[in-house]
Amino acid sequence: MKSPQFSMLFTLVLTAFFSFSWATLPHQSFLQCLSLRSNDSSISKLIFTRTNSSYGSVLDSTLWNLRFNSTNTPKPLVIVTPTQISHIQATIHCSRKHGLQTRTRSGGHDYEGLSSIAKVPFIIIDLVHFRSVDVDVENRIAWVQSGASLGELYYRIAEKSTKLAFPAAVFHTIGVGGHISGGGFGLLLRKYGLAADNVLDAQFIDVNGRVLDRKSMGEDLFWAIRGGGGGSFGIVLSWKLSLVPVPANVTVFSVTRVLEQNATEVVHRWQYIARDLPDEVYSTVILRGINSTQDGRKTVLAIFSSLFLGTINELLPLMEQRFPELGLTRQNCTEMSYIQSLMVNNGLPNQPLEILLNWTSRVPIVSPSYKAKSDYVKEPISVTGLNGLFSRLTDETAALTTIVFVAFGGIMDRIPENATPFPHRAEICTRSFMTWVGKKKTTYTPKDTSIGLEVLIVI
Repeated sequence: MKSPQFSMLFTLVLTAFFSFSWATLPHQSFLQCLSLRSNDSSISKLIFTRTNSSYGSVLDSTLWNLRFNSTNTPKPLVIVTPTQISHIQATIHCSRKHGLQTRTRSGGHDYEGLSSIAKVPFIIIDLVHFRSVDVDVENRIAWVQSGASLGELYYRIAEKSTKLAFPAAVFHTIGVGGHISGGGFGLLLRKYGLAADNVLDAQFIDVNGRVLDRKSMGEDLFWAIRGGGGGSFGIVLSWKLSLVPVPANVTVFSVTRVLEQNATEVVHRWQYIARDLPDEVYSTVILRGINSTQDGRKTVLAIFSSLFLGTINELLPLMEQRFPELGLTRQNCTEMSYIQSLMVNNGLPNQPLEILLNWTSRVPIVSPSYKAKSDYVKEPISVTGLNGLFSRLTDETAALTTIVFVAFGGIMDRIPENATPFPHRAEICTRSFMTWVGKKKTTYTPKDTSIGLEVLIVI
């Protein structure tokens, strides 16, 4: 047991350390509060200010959109990378006491950088050290901390069973915490719903520093944290997830069309078909303006991509019956395990699974600086409307832009819109727009299938 004299000496030494390092900075009072509130000398190694040489690298470590790393972008006064719950509790207390806004960061993938920037003085609580994953195959559950990446979660599941999965996004560096807090959807959307739909419990710190679970927080708050936005109500430390079954082999396919190959008509038809396909079919259309090699004019490339929870022999007759306009053939299809399909859609088809554990690795087909947003399609877009959309993609003055349609339907239709704060259940599809900074249109030839690897990474 520590003596009172030792505790007093520890506090004085730590306070002196903070005062010496940041005495001239406006957030000195916050740092002094943190040193007094946290009876742990190690916290000094977990705090980064602009005077630290490693401040920039810590800030950028999970800042995936480098558009938010310009000199004009507001930067946090302090970054705290806690290793203990008490560190988080102390940081929440001191930020409230001294009027600093708190941003909680798990993966840093937010389209508008909301986990890394603010318009008022703020600090970042970076959950980079809260990343444990515990998978229970027998009971089909997993406890995962919010700082873990989806890649780490997927790897740990596959490590124990290739016939279990979790319904969430494809991009392996996305943080679990922010993704589930916003709803979260991916390849298993139409079969099992959102990531938030498959949460059983959570460990949560509220604004007063209390550590709560589902029972102690109550159903209203538990409802709110599953799709109501990360950091809106407190900090979720970890999630209890329901794992779902997937077959030993799934089928992925990619079919490309350009405008000269009736892409407009096929995209138009897709809107009427995709949401009514069986739950086992996940379907997307990726659109991009490119340079045609046939006559040198601008055209639009449409990539129809899908994951099917079944075999090629089951998929082909289904698509021939429901979507013959696509012209799907066996040559377009590949069977693989579910975890391998995630690797393909990350642009990592020939890499070892262990790369999923590298949460700092950037997908090679994604530019580090972009502008993105999403909306939802409630009524099919007419051919005239599609032509207008395509004309923007072929505009000579436009930057490289990709539009991704992801079909809804399936189980999403059967989950009430008020089941979670994510209400977008009955739409035809979601639409994501991404424009890359400094990128030019690519040239496409009919034999080029590598461009199909860009499937789903924007989600």
